[in-house]
Amino acid sequence: MEHVSWSDRGQQVQADLAEGSEKDAQFVAISRLGSAQLGARFAMVLQIRGNAWVEAKEGRFRLQAGDWLAFDRESRPLIQADRDGLTIGLSLGGDAPRQMARYADASLYAGRGRVASRDLRTTLKLWRDAAARLTRPEADATVAMRPLLLQLASIQRDLGERVSRCPGRSRTRKRQVFGRLQRARLYMEGNCDRIVRISELAELTSFSSWYFSKTFQSLYDESPQAAAARMRLEHAARLLRESDLMIGEVAAASGFDNCCSFARAFRARFGMSATRYRAAGPARTHSAKSADVARKAMLRHGT
Repeated sequence: MEHVSWSDRGQQVQADLAEGSEKDAQFVAISRLGSAQLGARFAMVLQIRGNAWVEAKEGRFRLQAGDWLAFDRESRPLIQADRDGLTIGLSLGGDAPRQMARYADASLYAGRGRVASRDLRTTLKLWRDAAARLTRPEADATVAMRPLLLQLASIQRDLGERVSRCPGRSRTRKRQVFGRLQRARLYMEGNCDRIVRISELAELTSFSSWYFSKTFQSLYDESPQAAAARMRLEHAARLLRESDLMIGEVAAASGFDNCCSFARAFRARFGMSATRYRAAGPARTHSAKSADVARKAMLRHGT
């Protein structure tokens, strides 16, 4: 199918349609150590099984089965599946995410989240159906894409419920502000191995530092500094559960300058020391080891 780019068994594909391409939608599937580079278009990917690693302008991310991840047009994500992984994605040209309003009072935004297993199966079916319909010469792209886009908007419904809390006189302006803040939040998650400064986030959103901090606090009920610190500690907790790194290495990989500051922050967050947390948690899983294989393969490809 010409609308589908499939990367399998270590293959690399460039699903990089130029902005303004006559194809409004490009479907991508990555499996078994395959990788795909998406272009400068809004993109949303879902992890069907296994794990995947994603690198984009917002940072690095790991996807586990049931995760979804969405990027703005400038992000150009590179996706690498592990040996058991299957990732499906959709990139949209033009102003497609904001044109969702012609279907319903909905839009698509940058961000990440989880999908219930039933919704994941439904999305996979709709993804396949839309890709197949678009291969027909007489296909109406609007009709073919509508069920899938509405399903993706439904997956993001928790995000949409926050839009009304954003400043702005019109729904369009509120969505614009929310979209920028979502990208900043995703940037925090993608860079939880270091301290992210407010000035970086303000520049990313084209807001002043004061306006960004005020609006972020109002929208997410925590300051950007608190959110970034929480994400770094949650990242540290994942490393303790799923890697063999020493405590000091976990601290450094989570953006802490020394073990003492890490120990204090970790105990304040989780109510126990990092050593005790690791001892109480499950052993490192096969899926985590497979994810390491994918990450190392991505690094070998020069990313």
